[in-house]
Amino acid sequence: MTQRLNIFTAAPEGAKALMALEAAIAASGLEHSLIELVKLRASQINGCAFCLHMHVADAVKAGESERRIHLLSAWRESAMFTDRERAALNWTEVLTNIAGTGAPDADYAWLQTQFDEREQGFLSLLIGAINTWNRIQVGFRGSHPADVAPAAPARSQVPA
Repeated sequence: MTQRLNIFTAAPEGAKALMALEAAIAASGLEHSLIELVKLRASQINGCAFCLHMHVADAVKAGESERRIHLLSAWRESAMFTDRERAALNWTEVLTNIAGTGAPDADYAWLQTQFDEREQGFLSLLIGAINTWNRIQVGFRGSHPADVAPAAPARSQVPA
């Protein structure tokens, strides 16, 4: 896949503004682990390999377990996530899929049980930001670094 455009060179002022938003979110008081889970879940939904690659590495570096990362897409069925994380992941799915969900009152009520107004604001900014990054990277075919060479195709065994 060939990258179509580099947002940092094509629109540096806009990319810089998104980076400033990322810095504000990082300084908001939201847990780093929660921020990475939200970024990963939205990136899974949006199919953004570039962002998944980046945020898996960031999450592992910050101490997130590989098991929880693997179970993230099934968070509703897993007991490995806290009530706060579950509310954030639900809100992530609701806002990422806003055209289909319309952000129902019940989902907002769940969010309110775990996050105060300031946190709700920054969590929603986080979800908006990662969705923006996903759309930029998918749309412009951003490619992640190849950490591992592709696996060799399996060889058929020929009877002796």
